[in-house]
Amino acid sequence: MHFFRHLPTRRAVTWVSALCMVLGVLAASPAQALRIKEVAAVQGVRSNQLTGYGLVVGLDGTGDQTTQMPYTSQSLSSYLQQMGITLPASLASSLQLKNVAAVIVTAQLPAFAQPGQTIDVNVASMGNSKSLKGGMLITTPLRGADGEIYAMAQGNMVVAGAGAAAGGSKVQINHLSAGRIPSGAQVERSVPTPLQEGDYITLDLNSSDFQTARRVAAAVNNKLGSGLANAMDGRTVRVRAPNDPNARVNFLADLEELPLEASSPAAKVVINSRTGSIVLNQAVTLGPCAIAHGNLSISISTTPSVSQPNPLSQGQTVVTEKSNIQIKQEPGILIQVPPAPQLSDVVRALNALGATPQDLLAILQAIKAAGALNAELEVI
Repeated sequence: MHFFRHLPTRRAVTWVSALCMVLGVLAASPAQALRIKEVAAVQGVRSNQLTGYGLVVGLDGTGDQTTQMPYTSQSLSSYLQQMGITLPASLASSLQLKNVAAVIVTAQLPAFAQPGQTIDVNVASMGNSKSLKGGMLITTPLRGADGEIYAMAQGNMVVAGAGAAAGGSKVQINHLSAGRIPSGAQVERSVPTPLQEGDYITLDLNSSDFQTARRVAAAVNNKLGSGLANAMDGRTVRVRAPNDPNARVNFLADLEELPLEASSPAAKVVINSRTGSIVLNQAVTLGPCAIAHGNLSISISTTPSVSQPNPLSQGQTVVTEKSNIQIKQEPGILIQVPPAPQLSDVVRALNALGATPQDLLAILQAIKAAGALNAELEVI
């Protein structure tokens, strides 16, 4: 017999209560001062994405099956031609290179990176290679969005996974088709930044908020000089900076360390519809409302039965199953939820419903539609 019951579980309610009570403790603590560097960044000082196509060699028979992936053999033929070795066309197309895999190489070029410095690279298989473990990436140019080469990657890969196969059985831990090469690329070209250009620098806030922009401008003017900073909108703050390069760097170092009192966040409830996770911040409040939450029970029972053939029909006796499905909708209980001005009160009110996290997804949306939830709902 199979039995499914759509009822609240004590474990689920306890999980939601524990999670939200932790948030309540965080909400009760006093607001801590932030630094400007934690809420804003200097405009133009950013990293750049690099990408390239390369080959990983030295694999233990786990490379691409080149009969299905012809670009691997073509890439190897082109590489050998650069080394002064030319293969006949008939041989190049029939190569079986199980120790070679075609890969995509990516990296982040940090701001102010100079030629000769090294950066980490990520390598991922683009074909049907079974594993990149033990492989070595041969010299691969990494290009930016403008098509120019900014770094050259090469080195032995670090693959965190492991696996084994024997007798038709296979065991694998983690992912074997991707790896990383620490300090695997050398920067060949630097990216110019507008840090030293003009009389002003611009601070970009991490999130759009007029209150935060005003506080950043006020903090700069109070500590570094009146009239230096102006909030242009809810996302940018323009600051007058010294023209001397050394003085400008020192000015930015002092500016980023300025304390900034954190403002109260907007009330928000974040719902993960895939996992059933619900997160509330300390600004969430509930208005008075009444909620009816019913329970649904589905019972499925199976009974074996024997089917006999007719006499002289040359049929066979078979055993079949007869299924019986019963659905029972229990009446909902009307629960009155009092006003909840604090997060801890909201947690107690939601736990009083006796609902699972999945049920709370629909309940919170209904409370918001009724106007009793004073928060913004965000479903991810």
